[in-house]
Amino acid sequence: MKYDEIPSDLFINNRVRLASRLPEGALSVVHSADLPWRCADGTMPFIQNSDLFYLSGIDQEETVLLLFPGHPDPSMREVLFVRETSELITIWEGHKVTLEEAMAISGIRTVKWTSEFDSLFRKLIREAETVWLNHNEHARSGAPVNFSLDDRFRRLCQERYAGYRYERLAPVLQRLRAEKSEIEIALVQRACDITAQGFDRLLRFVKPGVMEYEIEAELIHEFVRHGSRGFAYQPIIASGGNACILHYVINDQPCKDGDLLLLDVAAEYANYNSDLTRTIPVNGKYTPRQRAVYDAVHRILRLCIDELIVPGKPMREVYHKEVARATEDELIALGLLDADVVERERAEDDLPEEKRAYRKYFMHGVSHSLGLDVHDVTPAENEFIEDMIVTVEPGIYLPDEGFGIRLENDIVVKSGGNIDLMAHIPIDADEIEALMAGA
Repeated sequence: MKYDEIPSDLFINNRVRLASRLPEGALSVVHSADLPWRCADGTMPFIQNSDLFYLSGIDQEETVLLLFPGHPDPSMREVLFVRETSELITIWEGHKVTLEEAMAISGIRTVKWTSEFDSLFRKLIREAETVWLNHNEHARSGAPVNFSLDDRFRRLCQERYAGYRYERLAPVLQRLRAEKSEIEIALVQRACDITAQGFDRLLRFVKPGVMEYEIEAELIHEFVRHGSRGFAYQPIIASGGNACILHYVINDQPCKDGDLLLLDVAAEYANYNSDLTRTIPVNGKYTPRQRAVYDAVHRILRLCIDELIVPGKPMREVYHKEVARATEDELIALGLLDADVVERERAEDDLPEEKRAYRKYFMHGVSHSLGLDVHDVTPAENEFIEDMIVTVEPGIYLPDEGFGIRLENDIVVKSGGNIDLMAHIPIDADEIEALMAGA
């Protein structure tokens, strides 16, 4: 792996926390991700199932984790299954984890080959009172049913062992994964630090005439050389009016003199992700109008980090509405909204947010959870919790004026004051102009 060894304490503690939330007699199973096929005999890069990695640290296909916390035999309370290797596999694919290596990575003492799973599971399920099976229950997931190994196993298991009582593991894991440990926070910080190095490289590279894809190439070079697998998500490198396309990923246009360049680009590290957005002037200098809008977005971002995000606050019902009202005030000051229209809308409590005038200029959410997934799992109560990592990403988009501005930092939610994991990455407009001028 490109990343440094992660202490097994992380995965041991994650399993202990999960076991404490399962009832007596519970048996749970989590599978690795599939090796994703592309076409013909080609595959795409393997990315581990986040839940499996969270509980075991094994970054390899054909892995299964079986947890039976209340089993009378201690050796059966945690059983990890990994793919059996061979001389032929080593020649064609390279090294696969041995039983001893899997034990050291995960902290699990009972490790077997994956081929032994079926027979052991058939024995243990007869001793279980409930079977807890996993499924991707992310609210925004569009994956089809029976898409993953977890999905296929759930269907097979319920057909083969129809008389058993089944429970959903995902809600329990979602609540656990939302609250990050110190090791996880450090891993996300490492991803942010690699992202910072990429952004620093860009400030010295961007100039009129550079192609968007050339900027993408500079970033991937910097990310990989510092131990990242690469981009945490498909990069958005949007110059001029392209910035008003929220998920612009073509990245094939020239950066023109006088344009702004919106960069939604970030690195992953050890399967943990960062998420950065900056908007910089292609020629190194914001126009007065660009600067006014930029400073408005920056003020909203600081308001969120310094005042609005606190543990226990509902995200949709309260936080997003608070940000919306602050955005309305900024849009009025910029001459984009009529104060009387905004006042009438605020008096209509039942007016849906998507119908309000500000949505013409700011049409997306402000924060999402971050971790093993870029849009990480969120607690069912949908509120900020202590040690949750979230993004803060306000924006204002002006297609009629040919530019859009979004800024984004990643923070750890803390009752004593949030920790900005990207505080070291330049964001102040004066600092960005000075750095680009120096380059």
